[in-house]
Amino acid sequence: MKILVLTAHPDLSKSQINRVWFNSIAKQQSITIRNLTEIGGPEMRFDKDAEQAILLNHDRIALQFPFYWYSSPPVMKSWMDQVLSYGFAYGPDGDKLKGKELLLLVSTGGPADSYHAGGYNNFSMDEFLKPFQQTAILAQMSYLRPFVFHGMARATLQQMADSAASMLAYLQDPELDPRVRQSKLLKELSSSPEQAKAVS
Repeated sequence: MKILVLTAHPDLSKSQINRVWFNSIAKQQSITIRNLTEIGGPEMRFDKDAEQAILLNHDRIALQFPFYWYSSPPVMKSWMDQVLSYGFAYGPDGDKLKGKELLLLVSTGGPADSYHAGGYNNFSMDEFLKPFQQTAILAQMSYLRPFVFHGMARATLQQMADSAASMLAYLQDPELDPRVRQSKLLKELSSSPEQAKAVS
């Protein structure tokens, strides 16, 4: 499985946890990582053909960003507007990303308990991230459960380091797609009748 990580941060040099994540991923020779702010420049302009070619060469596309006014930083939106174009990601013949996986790697400043009904932010992260899920559906991609690190505003250096290790393991897990897990489980159960009886 070939993994591509697209990092969107207004200024990665001033970031804390996203810089830690970026540097951790960059050390993995098997993963391609790209800083969209650096690539797009101040005008956030991207070479559509080059970006699309990179997407086609990978199986799992991960979008890494800090949760920024209930969405991603502007550079991510600019990249999506320019690269996920009609005829490529959707519309007639727009099936070029079909079957690929989309994974989000997100950090928030607030604690986890602020992201639910009745909490400070009122809604869950799954609800806030639905536009990305719908993007995956439109592009016929498999939307994977996001990796979210909450509470960045009060995180210690150790917690950030630990999160990087957890994020890397999650990013490279070949069984993130629930259909893959289910298929493996069913195969195990079919090869072990006694275990299947116990489950039923």
